[in-house]
Amino acid sequence: MKKNVIVMLSGFCLDMLFGDPSNNVHPVCGIGFLISKTERILRNHFDKTKKEEKKAGMFLVTIVLTITLSITALLLFLMKSLGKWAVFFMETVLCWYMLAMKSLKKESMSVYAELKKGDLKSARKAVSRIVGRDTQNLTKEGVIKATVETVAENTSDGVIAPLFYMTFFGALGGVFYKTVNTMDSMIAYKNEKYIYFGRWAAILDDIVNYIPARLSAIFMCCAATLLRYDSKNSFKIWIRDKTKHASPNSAQTEAACAGALGIQLAGDAWYFGKKYKKPFIGDKKRNIEIEDIKRANKLLYGTSVIAITIFSIFAVLLANIGKNERRI
Repeated sequence: MKKNVIVMLSGFCLDMLFGDPSNNVHPVCGIGFLISKTERILRNHFDKTKKEEKKAGMFLVTIVLTITLSITALLLFLMKSLGKWAVFFMETVLCWYMLAMKSLKKESMSVYAELKKGDLKSARKAVSRIVGRDTQNLTKEGVIKATVETVAENTSDGVIAPLFYMTFFGALGGVFYKTVNTMDSMIAYKNEKYIYFGRWAAILDDIVNYIPARLSAIFMCCAATLLRYDSKNSFKIWIRDKTKHASPNSAQTEAACAGALGIQLAGDAWYFGKKYKKPFIGDKKRNIEIEDIKRANKLLYGTSVIAITIFSIFAVLLANIGKNERRI
């Protein structure tokens, strides 16, 4: 487990320094291609009924996970022939590829830059790259809110959850999590096309994010203390509003963020041309402003540092306990 911690920390440092590598050989691009290809094949072999689409979705989850984990395990096995440093290098690179902290900050700050210039049209285009909702008609406030929400939610999905699985299961754990999360982001929509087909992907994503999402919220409340934001309100709003989302996990960090900044997030949003009713998260102590994007990113970094510190200490303690028990 100590090795996992070193690999995780190395991958985290690479992400902090260089961000998510943007190239066509990125593993997540390969996972996305595999999901799309598998979906096309399965849809041709299953009828368009509720039962059959659920079955097809279950097959997709099984096939995609089996292939991605098998390829990763085989790659690490082959690296062993080159020595332990080759394995360490490959695991570190994989962990780096599974994280998205710097890229999340970069993309959100692109929205910030366009808003500071007063270019709402470009800001809408920039935010469309990091959110799933329709952005073409968003107001300035709507763009800011969407950006803050996605930074808050992806603090868990894009950083803390991968770190959690990499700490305890190594690079293979990171790949497992990222595969589940990618399936959720691609086929777990509640629209006519995916309401049944994406059911199993959505359920599995809810399960694997259950613990990391709640840990992320707690760490974010603690980060609010370090950053001298409203930590007391952060805990209060998290406890009160953490279930105000269709997903059992998505509102966890959104609520902690809204409370820390004293703003109101969520509310109704448009997806694929259809309006979805959503409850508000947080109290509107003040109007949301452009600088809240920067504040959300500070919470992202603060939460991440707290997470790797806690995960590392816990993993090392577990490893030492296990070593002492073996000696006894």
